[in-house]
Amino acid sequence: MKNTVFKGVATAIVTPFVDGKIDFDAFDRLVEWQIASGVSAIVVAGTTGEGSTLTDAEHKEIIKHCVEVVNKRVAVIAGTGSNDTAYAIELSKYACDVGADALLLVTPYYNKATQGGLYQSFKMIADSVNKPCILYNVPSRTGCNLKPETVLKLADHKNIVAIKEASGDISQVAELSLLVGEKIDIYSGNDDQIVPILSLGGNGVISVLSNICPKETVEMCESFFKGDVDRARQLQLKYLKLINALFCEVNPIPVKCAVSKLGYGENSLRLPLTTMEPQNEAMLTELMKNNGLI
Repeated sequence: MKNTVFKGVATAIVTPFVDGKIDFDAFDRLVEWQIASGVSAIVVAGTTGEGSTLTDAEHKEIIKHCVEVVNKRVAVIAGTGSNDTAYAIELSKYACDVGADALLLVTPYYNKATQGGLYQSFKMIADSVNKPCILYNVPSRTGCNLKPETVLKLADHKNIVAIKEASGDISQVAELSLLVGEKIDIYSGNDDQIVPILSLGGNGVISVLSNICPKETVEMCESFFKGDVDRARQLQLKYLKLINALFCEVNPIPVKCAVSKLGYGENSLRLPLTTMEPQNEAMLTELMKNNGLI
């Protein structure tokens, strides 16, 4: 096994906005709460951080700022993937230069790619940097699925150390673990599948839920790692309705609403994302109350 970037919980952190600009004060307070709650890493400018609608300058600024605020207390993983391989290389090099500990590389979206194209793209990005790379498979958003046999080929690269698996296909995760579980780390990319993926050899989760339940998500993983599978299962099921509510509209619409209710910035998103439908917000609010969050 290669060097592990983190074990347990990495929060795929939101990017708060105020008056259409990044709210660094709210971001900093959210980061501090996450670290105090025991998360092992912060993923900045990923899907949940609305990386796709940050300007180039904002994308770089939030990565650099996060590295400075975290100050080596936990790992910082920068979302630097793109459907333009050349741009992904540029952004990845920048993230390495400013001190990010690792990179999260999503599969190309919209233009998609063949498995051969995915292999070449990820290899070229990994060749260009000197930091660990985490592949990110989320076909529901990108339109292409990174297959286990392609991951097996990529796992031979010294800089490719892990994969965030968000296909939702447990059978695919099982096949992935069989093929590469001894070579690279596997992280759950779906909060409703944390414990199932840990049971297949996963090393943790890159989580949306932990934006609002960091301690609880950490406890879920730590319980499993300590051998208390019953407690991990209980927590997975306890928060299942809340997790489902966080994905009742496209991520990060619900979690942006949820963190705003906890005082971490405005409920503001970049178009084409809009705020939650009233009936869904009411459901989310009720579940947050039921779980003692507000």
